[in-house]
Amino acid sequence: MNTADRRVEDLLRELAPQVLGVLTRRFGDFSTAEDAVQEALLAAATQWPGEGLPDNPRGWLIQVAYRRMIELVRGEAARRRREDLAARREPEDRWTAAGVDDQLTADRDDTLVLLFLCCHPALSPASAIALTLRAVGGLSTAEIAQAFLVPEATMAQRISRAKQRIRTSGIPFRMPDAADRERRLGAVLHVLYLIFTEGHTASVGADLRRVDLSEEAVRLTRALHALLPEESEVAGLLALMLLTDARAAARTGPSGELISLADQDRGRWDAGAIAEGVALVTRALPRGPVGPYQLQAAIAALHDEAATAEETDWPQILALYEVLERHSANPVVSLNRAVATAMVHGPAAGLDALAALDADPRLAGHHRLHAARAHLYEMTGDHERAVTHYRAAAGLTTSRPEQHYLTMRAARLAARPTPGP
Repeated sequence: MNTADRRVEDLLRELAPQVLGVLTRRFGDFSTAEDAVQEALLAAATQWPGEGLPDNPRGWLIQVAYRRMIELVRGEAARRRREDLAARREPEDRWTAAGVDDQLTADRDDTLVLLFLCCHPALSPASAIALTLRAVGGLSTAEIAQAFLVPEATMAQRISRAKQRIRTSGIPFRMPDAADRERRLGAVLHVLYLIFTEGHTASVGADLRRVDLSEEAVRLTRALHALLPEESEVAGLLALMLLTDARAAARTGPSGELISLADQDRGRWDAGAIAEGVALVTRALPRGPVGPYQLQAAIAALHDEAATAEETDWPQILALYEVLERHSANPVVSLNRAVATAMVHGPAAGLDALAALDADPRLAGHHRLHAARAHLYEMTGDHERAVTHYRAAAGLTTSRPEQHYLTMRAARLAARPTPGP
């Protein structure tokens, strides 16, 4: 993919949820609106690289999707009742495609409303998260399945059922009231976290990061924090994103190779983002209640505030992981806690902690368990076992930068003589 195509792809990903929000607000039919927007995106992806960007890309997409939406609504007998109802609500001239510079379509961003719509309590938490990752985050079904550690076919069915549930429930397209917003907030935060995580370390493909996703997650979380400034977990999530993203420039070398946290040039970290993130989590923690995003942000702050890898406060990080593990039964948290255990009590203790995770089906066949075990065996000096697990991890990850990093670690260790007793 050339640079121009990549710019078009990034722009379409940014605009898609905004256009979907406009159509859903106008027509009240999320499922059909998504179909119309997908066709508009396809048209743009086909035309824009060769013809150049229109003067108003967002307005262009809205106009094309609007026309297609009207065709879909008018063309299906089952939806004629919706068309009649919408016609009674709207002046007749609104049944033509909106102009590219229409004030209502040009200035209003419905992405945050769309985010809360997808996280409606009528949906199960898993379905709400999957649907939002698709509609707001722009992830493919395969990428969402990877994030949930489930087969792609299972995820496709889950998303389809969620769209059908929204279609039949009559859920209004508007920002929920305070009580309803509180019920949806947990799912909204989880979605934003997953979008950021996929952007920070892409689960598939040649690139380590998907900057468009991580930036969109930060943008939406900032908007949510402005809406709910007293919600400590919203502040914690924003802090976590900023503190994590602050290290982005140092994560890769000149050729795009992955650099581990311990080996990064900390002078390349974003001091401004670190200061903002630390301030956010420092203000949020005393307010409470303390939740998993604040705890993760506190861990990230300890990493970011260490001048060198050797100065990292691992005992404090381990204590925070132990609290976090009690908050959420997440195998990845337990895996990270095992690594922190190794940094405090030695690699043998860390390996014992990892052994307890072997029976967890959520980590079966996952590259992170092998990668952690390889790292701890390397710390013990058992290069043969470390190489075995690095190679196993490389064979399981679908991220090419991670695969290259793990393969190179294995190769360097295999070429190095095993230390004597």
